[in-house]
Amino acid sequence: MVEHILGKQLSALAEGYRKELVENILPFWVEKSPDRENGGYFTCLDRTGEVFDTDKFIWLQGREVWCFSFMFAHLEARPEWLEMALLGADFLERHGRDTEGNWYFSLTADGRPLVQPYNIFSDCFACMAFAALYKIKPEERYRTIALDTFENILRRQHHWKGTYSKAFPGTRPLRNFSLPMILCNLALEMEGILGKERVDSFIPIVIHEVMEVFLQADSGLILENVQPDGSFSDSFEGRLLNPGHTLEAMWFIMDLARRIGDEALIGKARDVMLRTLDFGWDKEYGGILYFLDIQGHPTQQLEWDQKLWWVHVEALVAMAKAWTMTGDERCAEWFQTLHDYTWNHFRDPDHGEWFGYLNRRGEVLLPLKGGKWKGCFHIPRSLYQVWKTLEAPSKP
Repeated sequence: MVEHILGKQLSALAEGYRKELVENILPFWVEKSPDRENGGYFTCLDRTGEVFDTDKFIWLQGREVWCFSFMFAHLEARPEWLEMALLGADFLERHGRDTEGNWYFSLTADGRPLVQPYNIFSDCFACMAFAALYKIKPEERYRTIALDTFENILRRQHHWKGTYSKAFPGTRPLRNFSLPMILCNLALEMEGILGKERVDSFIPIVIHEVMEVFLQADSGLILENVQPDGSFSDSFEGRLLNPGHTLEAMWFIMDLARRIGDEALIGKARDVMLRTLDFGWDKEYGGILYFLDIQGHPTQQLEWDQKLWWVHVEALVAMAKAWTMTGDERCAEWFQTLHDYTWNHFRDPDHGEWFGYLNRRGEVLLPLKGGKWKGCFHIPRSLYQVWKTLEAPSKP
């Protein structure tokens, strides 16, 4: 059955993902996003790629620097990709941080701060950006920015919003899943700077956080927020599931498990993926629901039933890796289901790139190609990951 679903089509599937990356997605951003006057990138792009707002969001600037640095290093050393990476990095270096080294959330087109550095994910993606750039252009200042930012993330990790937190201290001190999830990947991105020994020391910590603190033993699902000791909080925040976060985290965990040779952990991550898809798949209209309440109650998030681009492409990576690492037929079947839904609903055959936001029925909700949250990151990274995973599968 696995051979019928993926095996016989493997080379064609892999080539389809490569071609979409190289001939559609990357050229769209090279052509449409550069700000040649001020530096950096425009990310608020309408369906055709025209700029509809010029504000610049630090985490999207960092993600695009990372993307073109990564593709230059791993796909092809194209001069235009290096130029794109440097365009964003120079803008970030000049304008991105406050006097304490924290990265702002957003800037004007010419680099004046708009929103304070309340969001540590700006720091995470700036760190990834300069670590990736350092690999292809090993200048000491890029290494220093990446390392200083990484150390600052570690200092802030347990109270990362600082003075910008809206929560009253002590009443409901929840821990959030987002940062441990990103650290699973960020530590590996930093290996060229931190060294293998230090990265290896992080791996058990982040695996414990994800797979023992946030993974709930009774349901086998990962919650977005837990009590400080990892126990359940019967509240809006405590009952919240984000299937996309789980699926993305699980392929990070699989990569870590493969690195340390932990086959049991690979199997555990696969099982979490499968339970998450079973729980999060919209049985009526297809696609993965954005947010869910683990007890079936209404969520606070009014966008709970939307279908988002990043959730589906990260799920594709997760299932591709789960199948190649375990040979589990269920992963192959899910990959085919996700592939069909994602390519049929998100890809824009007329104007390039992919849509980001669908309603529950799978219809385009917003025709934009980029905005405050969607930029040049999840789709190119996922296309690359699926392409390389299917190109050289390592089934047991």
